Order: sequence, then structure tokens, then C-alpha cells
Amino acid sequence: MDLPLVTRPLAPSAAPSPIVLHHIAPAKVSEVYESYWRFAAERQAVFFRRARGEKHPWTNNPVLAIYKFTNAYRASDRVSQYLIRHVIYREDLPRSPREIFFRILLFKLFNKIETWELLERVRGPITFEDYRFADYDAVLARAMQSGRRIYSAAYIMPPGSRAFGRPAKHQNHLLLLERMMEDRLAERLAQTQSMQEGFEKLRAYPTIGDFLAYQFITDINYSELTDFSEMDFVVPGPGARDGLRKCFLDPGGLNEPELIRLMADLQEREFERLGLDFQSLWGRRLQLIDCQNLFCEVDKYARVAHPHIAGKTGRVRIKQKFEATPKPIDLFYPPKWKLNDKIHSAVSLRAAAV
Repeated sequence: MDLPLVTRPLAPSAAPSPIVLHHIAPAKVSEVYESYWRFAAERQAVFFRRARGEKHPWTNNPVLAIYKFTNAYRASDRVSQYLIRHVIYREDLPRSPREIFFRILLFKLFNKIETWELLERVRGPITFEDYRFADYDAVLARAMQSGRRIYSAAYIMPPGSRAFGRPAKHQNHLLLLERMMEDRLAERLAQTQSMQEGFEKLRAYPTIGDFLAYQFITDINYSELTDFSEMDFVVPGPGARDGLRKCFLDPGGLNEPELIRLMADLQEREFERLGLDFQSLWGRRLQLIDCQNLFCEVDKYARVAHPHIAGKTGRVRIKQKFEATPKPIDLFYPPKWKLNDKIHSAVSLRAAAV
């Protein structure tokens, strides 16, 4: 699918022209709004081309070919795939809500596969029953002293020193996790009736703002600990807010979560209107978390494709270049989504998720 995703840039001083689409009026959009849908379709097409084992390059779009973007579906990204298969759904590790919660939060506080594997290599099977602060602190401190990065660059974790008083960031995050375990947060989340209520329980802890609480409750919801619909609740992050501003020149009275829900509701109609062959995730529609993430990615995409349309932050470059990951992974989604049988029955897939 060779899509003309890149528009001809205007002069940097030129104001974007509002576009009125009757089915979303009174909201007014920019040309980035259509790029949102084109980006989603092409990024998902790249995902399936890689999954089918097609050879590089996977796209003719120069921006997607050069720069790094996450998948259209959050759960398809490499880190989420690792979390689901190798942290949550582990046959060799305890399956109690308490242990699953501990593993998820320990992984997500660093959000780095290499950090999890380091802890597992040095400490053995990761369980709360065998957890000791001094042991984990020592492993992480040695890694940092040797020059290794223990945190992902995907988002910034607040240091937490004001709340927990330790000099090292990782020490404060271990103490944060200990406090959650002492509060029996896993058990309280298991009794929670809505994603928003779970979000608020996480949001109440020091160092956890709106963005992190939403990301964490989404990751917890990949497990059997909770079973919320991903269409229940959404919180836009900073990048998504920039993408929203670039797409919607006038929101028409809708707030940011309402605009994200509008995109989720309109997805089939907009793909059809633009003549785009969007391949869903084996029948699973884009959820609110996916539409939120796509706003973040289209914000980055627009820096190159639509440089005359500014966001709130004023960023003009995309930091990360695309590098193909040589090691493929077997796609695996939360079993409650009932996708895994569809994957294996369709074709033999090995996907290098980005």
C-alpha cells in the first residue's frame, strides 16, 4: 500500500488552513487529521509486513522508513509484548494477584527489558516472596556504576527523593513499590469496578501523575488481575496533547478525552472515507489507548511531514531513527482478548515488533 503520507510543506510562517468536515462539525481540523488515519493504516501495514517475514524496506513512506514510531496498537510494541509474555503470563512464576502485580510494577517502573533480565539473571526467579530491598538495590547500583542505563527513555520517571528520601532514583522506586505492596494495592485493584477507579488508586501514590497512572493501569489490565474494557477511560499524555492540537485547530467544544473517543468511534468510517485498507488486530478495533498513542506518534510524524503546524511544545525534530531489531518475537496477546488462536491459525507469524 503506497500511501502519499507526506504532504508538501508550506513556509514555516504560513498558518494552517482549517478543514471543515460535516460529520465532525463544529470541530475544525488541519491536514494533520487526515495524516493521523493514513499514518495509522501504513504503520499497521508495516507491522503485518514484518509479521509475514517480508524483506526490508517495509514502507515507501520516507518518514516511516527513517524514523522510529510505535505500532498502531500499543500491545504490539516490543516492550508490551515482552511484558505480556515474559512477565505476566509466566508458567514458572506464581500466579497470585499479589505476585503478578509485583512483577508488572517492578518491570514498568524501569520499563526496560534489559533491566528485568539483569535482575532475573542475578537474583533468579523474580517473586515478591523472595524480594529484598538490599539485594535489588545492589544489582541496580552496580549496573549504574558500570555505565548501564537501567531506565527506558520512553518516558521520564520522577526521582521520588522528596517522597522517599533516598539519593538514588531506583531506591525510591523500589520503596514506592514496597509501599504499594504493604497497602495491598493488588488486592484492592482486583476488587475495582472501573479503569478510572483503578487509575485513581494508582494516582494517589507519590511520583505517579496522570500519565503514569494511566499507563500502569493499562499494563495491569493486560493481566487477569483486572478485566476493564480499554474503551472505558482514557488520559492523554503530553505527546498526545500536542498531536490533538495539530489535528484539531478548533475542537468544537470537545475536551481532549472526548476527541480521542471521537477518533475511536469514527475509525471505520474515516478509513473508508479516505480509501484506506486498515488491517485491524485480527478483528480488534483500535482502542482508546491506541488512539491516544497514535496522537503522540502523529505529533512526531507532523514535525517532518507538516512542519508548519506547531504543537504546544514547539518541538521540530524526531529524536530516534529507526533500526530494525534482528531478533524476531512470537506475537502473544492477553489470552482474554482471544486473539492468539487467530494468529496461529491464520499464518505462521514471527514479528519483529518495534
